[in-house]
Amino acid sequence: MMKILIVDDERAIRNSLREVLMDEGYDAECAEDGPSALAMIDKEKFDVIFCDIKMPGMDGVEVLEKIVASDGDSAVVMISGHADIATAVDCIKKGAFDFVEKPLDLNRVLITIKNASERVHLTTQNKALKKKVYGADMIGDSAPMRRIREIIAKVAPTDARVLITGPNGSGKELVARNLHQLSRRSAMPLVEVNCAAIPSELIESELFGHEKGSFTSAIKQHKGKFEQADGGTLFLDEVGDMSLAAQAKVLRVLQEKKLSRVGSDKDISVDVRVIAATNKNLEKEIAEGNFREDLYHRLNVIPVRVPSLDERKDDIPMLIDYFLKKYTEGGRSRSFSPEAVELLVQKSWPGNIRELDNVVDRLLILGDDEISAKNVREFVNL
Repeated sequence: MMKILIVDDERAIRNSLREVLMDEGYDAECAEDGPSALAMIDKEKFDVIFCDIKMPGMDGVEVLEKIVASDGDSAVVMISGHADIATAVDCIKKGAFDFVEKPLDLNRVLITIKNASERVHLTTQNKALKKKVYGADMIGDSAPMRRIREIIAKVAPTDARVLITGPNGSGKELVARNLHQLSRRSAMPLVEVNCAAIPSELIESELFGHEKGSFTSAIKQHKGKFEQADGGTLFLDEVGDMSLAAQAKVLRVLQEKKLSRVGSDKDISVDVRVIAATNKNLEKEIAEGNFREDLYHRLNVIPVRVPSLDERKDDIPMLIDYFLKKYTEGGRSRSFSPEAVELLVQKSWPGNIRELDNVVDRLLILGDDEISAKNVREFVNL
């Protein structure tokens, strides 16, 4: 049942609207002023909030601003008199879902509630989907993970470039996805490029695009990853494996925010935030002539080091539980004995989280309903 809050200093209006909405099957409550409404919103969730614009003390505009600032999912509908139409329109710009005029028309109110409920449903679905896709909750509560979350919270809203370092399988891509998801660019694309997986002779075409006929197999024009990420974020994974020629072009894009496709002299402007990751020691690569020092300093505005799993063993029980739920969702109940968990905590994990994921999957396939220490010793290389 949808929960609706009516905020109006006129008792007759709020009580009559409440009665009508309850007759229509909604759960409706009332507040006589802004502070009372905010106190109620703080304690419970409302799907739709009807809020009068003109109220003594704290007016409806201030109430709206505080609701929007709290990042709630409620759809706020302003109640306006004829003289308040301009203010109501301004409220839409500030985050209100809609407005209704006095005297209130029941059909208009019910249609607005229906539309608002669809918006609230879509918002909730979208948040759940983003959480599923981007892994909004990184697993673990160890000191290193808490520190990474703190950095992400500070850096994500900015356009600062980030260089993520750490061993293979440690979750560097998850940090990049969280940075994008919590940024102002989250509605735009996150384009991921694994520089190590693209042959050196194709990397420039992949990143910057090419014109038709620029080389033998270029049968049509191709937009590169930078153009595909325009307005959003480009994640350069394993950037340490990029050729020096490609590095020079990336440097130019970072400096000038312009690129030219392979086979073209025309400049194309792009607005892209770049996040890079590597498992290599780039300072060592610079000393050996494999990586440009100027590009390194351009990328390394905010360094984030992701620890190996052996450096955050306190998180292993939580990760086991996460992978257990991942692989048994909708199936029969499974569990790990405390002894089995302790053996896995004590084990060294050179393959990091990726290795632990595979091990949990293997134990669930080959082990008993409750994974035992015997199962771990039998199926895992300790």
